[in-house]
Amino acid sequence: MCSCSQTSNKIPVYARIEKKINGLSFVASPRKVTDSVIAPVIDINANWVTLMPFGFIRNVDDPLIHYNSDRQWWGESKEGIKQTALLFKERGIKVMLKPQLWIGRGNFTGHISMETEENWRLLEDQYETFILDFASHAQEIGFDMFCIGTELNTFVSKRPEYWVNLIDKIRKVYKGKITYAENWDSYANVPFWSKLDYIGVDAYFPLNNSQHITLKLLNEGWNKHKKGLKDLSIKEEKQILFTEYGYRSIDYTAKEPWSSEGDAVNGENQKIALKALFDNFWMEPWFAGGFLWKWYDRINTERGNYKTDYTPQNKPAEELIKENYGKSF
Repeated sequence: MCSCSQTSNKIPVYARIEKKINGLSFVASPRKVTDSVIAPVIDINANWVTLMPFGFIRNVDDPLIHYNSDRQWWGESKEGIKQTALLFKERGIKVMLKPQLWIGRGNFTGHISMETEENWRLLEDQYETFILDFASHAQEIGFDMFCIGTELNTFVSKRPEYWVNLIDKIRKVYKGKITYAENWDSYANVPFWSKLDYIGVDAYFPLNNSQHITLKLLNEGWNKHKKGLKDLSIKEEKQILFTEYGYRSIDYTAKEPWSSEGDAVNGENQKIALKALFDNFWMEPWFAGGFLWKWYDRINTERGNYKTDYTPQNKPAEELIKENYGKSF
């Protein structure tokens, strides 16, 4: 019998919530969205979405952040964010705003690091402007949660005092719940979890190297990661929130779930990997829920990488998500 669904009868106060966050990472639309994009989100039983405007940096050692440009998609503009959020809120879907950085040529944000103190201070000023601008926007619109950063481990570990002070500044601007999204391999090193409402983890944990996975193999794979998450939750008295989770519909999907490599289509692998994640976490009181990566305003099945993308739309995993998100936890 799998122990993944067993929970303690003693639920700590910090873990007593009414319902899990059954969320989707809603990809910014290049066009104005209408109520028609809300219906599929409701149909899959999601109760949260996260919107993700991007700021852009040229290189990992470049301190300048460019955002809210006319060249960005409509859904990343302030007006687009507002209209999209209000459409969801009108239909009872809660929303999180999760501004993120994107580095040229797809370099990993966790490697952002400045070579001089002058550039560190410039980066800090730039990021403060960027994140407080969106925090103010989140407060104005009425977002239910705000994510203060995504996968910025080197920046966080090298400049911890900056982040502690930044959180205080964000709290003065934004009055809702806040979290931070750290990568699966460095979440334990974040020094400021105690100042946030949730421990945010982008949950691309490597689970198994097999081409064709099984629930048994993935449950074994989760055993080595699950304890660390639970222990941190208990230590900090904060629930774990998967700020991102998901799997591509490919062979070897659980080997390196963060990777863009591989093009052998395997929708069943995606479904099995998601079921293992639901089985291992959604019944745990120390787990708040999560945001599936990712969901489009409209799905184009003719798009080049659609069949191997993270989206479950029009794939075997879609019905599984609907079933699990429809349960009352």
